[in-house]
Amino acid sequence: MTQQTLAIALSLSASIAWGVSDFLGGQASRRTSVLWVVAVSYPTGLVLIAIVALIAGGSLSAGEVAIAMGAGVCGAAAISLFYSAMAIGPVSIISPLVSLGVVVPVAVGLIRGESPGGVQIVGLVAALCGIALAVREAEVPHAASTSPRALALAALAGLGFGLFFVGIDSAASEDPLWAATWTRLGGSLAIAVALVARPPADPFPTPSLPTLLSIGGLDATANTLIAVASGIGLLSLVAVGGSLFPIVTVILARVILAERLARIQQIGVALALTGVLLIAAG
Repeated sequence: MTQQTLAIALSLSASIAWGVSDFLGGQASRRTSVLWVVAVSYPTGLVLIAIVALIAGGSLSAGEVAIAMGAGVCGAAAISLFYSAMAIGPVSIISPLVSLGVVVPVAVGLIRGESPGGVQIVGLVAALCGIALAVREAEVPHAASTSPRALALAALAGLGFGLFFVGIDSAASEDPLWAATWTRLGGSLAIAVALVARPPADPFPTPSLPTLLSIGGLDATANTLIAVASGIGLLSLVAVGGSLFPIVTVILARVILAERLARIQQIGVALALTGVLLIAAG
């Protein structure tokens, strides 16, 4: 297995972990404050990643630490916006819209001179087009209640995730595990500041604690996988693989929440999967 193939496999695995954690996070945010959700899940992920990084050894330079922590702040803001959007809008619309933020790292990767093969470029285009199709249909059951605010939150979350990918890619070139650790620390500190500045009005959600801890574990796993993938693969390809989590969240929404996929959404998901296969084949 080549390094590029391994990077793609890791990024796809990250998408699965992110898809499950994001679905759980969105549902938890319908029952309690988004800030409580991230205040528990983010530090949980930090502890898990830090343990692995300490065992593996290594370090980052001061400059890369700053970049990683900045990326972590973007990631924490993005996940908070994402959960907020899913709390008031249908998962089957919000999740694919958020993944359009992959345009940011793809553009940066190409500007840097990365050169995916012809088949992989076709895969990139197919994946992006598939995601775009998934958000255009207005005939899903909850589409009428998709507010402009939910769509705006999703778009901002996508931008934040895009900036996160760019930042962690830079830091991961030195040490992927420590890059993931510092990004998580940066995000956790940002959440702590928000928690002190504006505490949630609702009480701490003790009954939801196992779910919130699971969200943190899954998210930390995804962060670690994407950091390792970014350290060995092309940013443009890794970012697309890591941004296919909407397929997981949409499937979970269909099975658990009975959110029906409209025809164009089904085409979009199929096209995105085709794109993944082309990226891997290339």
